[in-house]
Amino acid sequence: MKAAARDALPGRREPNSMEIEIVGASRSMQKNIKVAIAGVGNCASALVQGVEYYRSRQGAAFGGIMRHSIGGYKCSDVEFVAAFDIDQRKVGHPLEEAIFAKPNCTRIFQSALPVSNVIVQASPVLDGVAEHMADYPDDAAFRSADLEPTDVTAALRASGAEILVCYLPVGSERAVKHYAQACLDARVAMINCVPVFLASDSDWAQKFRDAGIPIVGDDIKSQVGATIVHRALARLFADRGVSLDRTYQLNTGGNTDFLNMLERGRLKSKKISKTESVQSQLDERLDTRDIHIGPSDYVPWQKDNKVCFIRMEGRGFGDAPIELEMRLSVEDSPNSAGVVIDAIRCAKLALERGEAGPLEAPSAYYMKSPPRQFRDSVAREACNAFIDGRDFDLPAEAAPDAKVAVHPGRS
Repeated sequence: MKAAARDALPGRREPNSMEIEIVGASRSMQKNIKVAIAGVGNCASALVQGVEYYRSRQGAAFGGIMRHSIGGYKCSDVEFVAAFDIDQRKVGHPLEEAIFAKPNCTRIFQSALPVSNVIVQASPVLDGVAEHMADYPDDAAFRSADLEPTDVTAALRASGAEILVCYLPVGSERAVKHYAQACLDARVAMINCVPVFLASDSDWAQKFRDAGIPIVGDDIKSQVGATIVHRALARLFADRGVSLDRTYQLNTGGNTDFLNMLERGRLKSKKISKTESVQSQLDERLDTRDIHIGPSDYVPWQKDNKVCFIRMEGRGFGDAPIELEMRLSVEDSPNSAGVVIDAIRCAKLALERGEAGPLEAPSAYYMKSPPRQFRDSVAREACNAFIDGRDFDLPAEAAPDAKVAVHPGRS
């Protein structure tokens, strides 16, 4: 975002030299970023483990993270101050225990965790639990706690949270917006990791601007996941002069995310988000019949391992056919956490700078459905400029908005 645009934000003014010194001094004394989590599932487990995992690591041991430091903040500067969930095995339990409770099944790479004094609070269920979860074993599915839900706004205020990370299940439209409103009311920044359109929706974007708080969204990309790889391959075909005729992306997994998405009615926003993320990298959009992107099936024994299959068919020089097939296997939740840890620190920088509303550059780099789509190379440069506090001229024309780019007769 340009400096001029930041200066125009409501309530923003330039700090004087004394204030800069005070901020610098306070930073050196207290650098924790106070974070709340909505949804203590596999992704939250990987994030909480990761903060402690990187606490004492140095040099080459920092492998696995994109940036060791963002604005002076390290991974270990994240402090969890509140957590919300609906599951009876998590609600009422300390966060450092709840992240290992069923149905979580992600890889445990940091079992020793400090006492956080954060007790998981009961979240309002709303549309957060798919009905078919009741048909699956306890170890694989959600089991709602029979408790009065917490007043999320009051809990955020009481915790001192600066940023809420939303990890609710795909299709939880009402529940995600409930947390978004709580963030607005409590003046807490938001990282929207799920495909419910907030940052990329003009009305919600304006609400965050009016509240004077930033949001990064929507729908988190993984470090090296199905979407970012598919985008890169689509761009490669175009940059090398190969016409892409058709493509698909199929994914299987055995965590609660894939189990939840067996209810196809919950997938509408997810399919839009993933499909438009790839379409945005093409010079000419593919007809909906020639592009298929979305979860394929739930395979229980895969647990948190996600397997992606990508196929691309195109034509090169002399109309000669080119076909590409690839298989990608990743641990789904750590793959996501490696991006969220950067998004949190970018949101913290925005809070310090007095920036409000959707953060365009971080959203474009970290999210599948940002307010504006860019080529990944441009998004990376823009995000680096944001982190460094430098001006960056974003391209004048944005790709079609992910919510309205569905043409008549397309799904």
